[in-house]
Amino acid sequence: MSAAPVVSPALSGAMTTKEAAAYIGMSPATLNGWRFMGEGPVYLRMGTSRRAKIAYLREDLDAWLRARRTDPASVLADA
Repeated sequence: MSAAPVVSPALSGAMTTKEAAAYIGMSPATLNGWRFMGEGPVYLRMGTSRRAKIAYLREDLDAWLRARRTDPASVLADA
């Protein structure tokens, strides 16, 4: 009988790329492209290989979304 993997409490709510993409309303391909280009939300990389597991924390996604809020009045003022 094998023991269940130990998961850090900090990672217990981590999302896959597919889950994170759904959460922010984007496609997994968009998140993958952003990671490749050094853009998009903060993510976790578990390992150093190209096939390392990628995960996103909800609080990081929320912070990324909050940082993109735009006041429509400020857009008109800049025009």
